[in-house]
Amino acid sequence: MKAFGGPAILLDRNDINTDEIIPAKYLTEITKLALKPHVLEDLLLDGKPFAPPLQVMQQARVVVTRANFGCGSSREHAVWVFEVNDINVIIAESFARIFRQNMFNCGILAVELGKDQIESLFTMRGNISIKVDLDFDQITASSDDRDQDDFICAFHLNSFDKELVSAGGWLTYADGKY
Repeated sequence: MKAFGGPAILLDRNDINTDEIIPAKYLTEITKLALKPHVLEDLLLDGKPFAPPLQVMQQARVVVTRANFGCGSSREHAVWVFEVNDINVIIAESFARIFRQNMFNCGILAVELGKDQIESLFTMRGNISIKVDLDFDQITASSDDRDQDDFICAFHLNSFDKELVSAGGWLTYADGKY
């Protein structure tokens, strides 16, 4: 089974749209790889450009954010840019419907948690790493801050979406089934 999790970046904002995830000017690129350096290029957090150190973005495998992530237009490029950057999990209070389905179709895990659980993740200090156990529907977030306790919570995912992400996305799933 595919492993989900790793170092996390936290995007403390609601309503992050697909234009902020990947600007429209890159939609003419002919490969997914060409999208890679432009992930979250136009994202503003607290009115300032999101600009983590390059190493942080390169190491990240998990994104934690607030409500309505992936709203806006229904372009697949917004999911592809995470795929090509090896982001394998996005955790949010909620997702735009089409964006969420595109994530599963590409083999990226979309986890919805309650507002209190999301808030607990945002109150963690230090560098955060998240591990997802699909067999037990559980998330464990840990910090390199030794005074910080791990945060463990349950989530729900229907069996079909589990099969999609476990297979690596819709194409791999369909190849194995049909």
